[in-house]
Amino acid sequence: GVVPAHRGYLRPVGQWNFEEVVCKGSRVTVSVNGAVIVDADLAEFSKPIDGQEHPGLKRTSGHIGFMGHGDRVEFRNIRVKRLGE
Repeated sequence: GVVPAHRGYLRPVGQWNFEEVVCKGSRVTVSVNGAVIVDADLAEFSKPIDGQEHPGLKRTSGHIGFMGHGDRVEFRNIRVKRLGE
């Protein structure tokens, strides 16, 4: 709930989606099935759109978490790589 994502790029239920998340500094870019749905500099968001506190918003290291928003979700072929400086 920090930055609104563009909608309408998910495949039908039962088909796999492809998602790529790139974080460089405070900039986050999220693509779903080849379409950029978020491209934002998190440093510019002092008040998230959902009005909630996000204690990890300014964090530069830590864990990666996956959320399903209450629905059943499966993940496969997860890869994490460090980007070049």
